[in-house]
Amino acid sequence: MTDRDQDKLPFTEHLSELRDRLVRCFIAVGVGFVIAYCFKEKLFDILNAPLVKVMGGETKMIFTGLPEAFFTYMKLAFLVGIILATPVLFYEFWMFISPGLYRKEKKLLIPAVLLSIVFFGIGSSFGYFIVFPYGFQFFLGFSSETIQAMPSMKEYLNFSSKMLLAFGFVFELPLVITLMARMGLVTGEFLKKNRKYAILIIFIVAAILTPPDVVSQLMMAVPLMFLYELSIIGARLFGKKNDGESEQGKFEPEVEEVED
Repeated sequence: MTDRDQDKLPFTEHLSELRDRLVRCFIAVGVGFVIAYCFKEKLFDILNAPLVKVMGGETKMIFTGLPEAFFTYMKLAFLVGIILATPVLFYEFWMFISPGLYRKEKKLLIPAVLLSIVFFGIGSSFGYFIVFPYGFQFFLGFSSETIQAMPSMKEYLNFSSKMLLAFGFVFELPLVITLMARMGLVTGEFLKKNRKYAILIIFIVAAILTPPDVVSQLMMAVPLMFLYELSIIGARLFGKKNDGESEQGKFEPEVEEVED
């Protein structure tokens, strides 16, 4: 009996497990939301810092609707709550899919959770410290003597949160592909062979997720190409192809001899 056979559960058991893990995820997000809301003004100042720096500290956020500021702070606290709960969310996700893995693959779960958090943080930080200044300079370049930028709280939060989440998730590329290779879904040779198509997709994704200027698009596309190359290395190191080939080569002569 294989490791997977030993971990098989009835469908109702999987639903019950999914429910319990979702409840723990919601609780973790709720706790993170309460903590974040206590520091909502400070958090918004931190999020707003790149724009203030580009505008020379001469700008103030506005809100055009009476409840806009309140709901903006609520949404910001919710997003930060999700970020604070990220370790729990990643852990519950990897643990939920663990029954579909072999015992030796389960040993990779804890490193996978930690690396998920690290890559997400690196991607979000890259967007905040590197991409934001250049993107804001591009948009503010349309200002003139008769046109002045007056960013609202709601619009700025929507734009900045989408950008940070986008950079955080796309930086998960090496980890996701390496795990796919570990499960035998892709191989290093397959990724290498289809590199040109991957580069095309990378530039399309960068054009969609970033502001419409070449500099910002390149600042997402170039790291993604580097991450793709890192994914190829990870697929070659941790993929199942070599193990499968070695096992096949080991037992194939014996099978042939028995058949003869």
